[in-house]
Amino acid sequence: MSTRATYHFVEHTIRHIADGGVTYETFCVAPGCGEHSTTYEEQTDAQDWALEHTGRTGHDIFRRVFTDHAKVTRADKAAG
Repeated sequence: MSTRATYHFVEHTIRHIADGGVTYETFCVAPGCGEHSTTYEEQTDAQDWALEHTGRTGHDIFRRVFTDHAKVTRADKAAG
């Protein structure tokens, strides 16, 4: 007895959606630190946190994280 399968591949797109917004976080990566900002809706707030942290600690290396929201849409549904 054999089993057969038919695959139908459908193209999709993924795009940023403005309704979800963008958030910003900054993480200090100086050895042994581990401090990080809270999540901000404005990039300047995350940058200000890093500048203040550097002023307090002298740490000067950070990882910045930008998070957006995206929506996946089937290509055959996008036109209709």
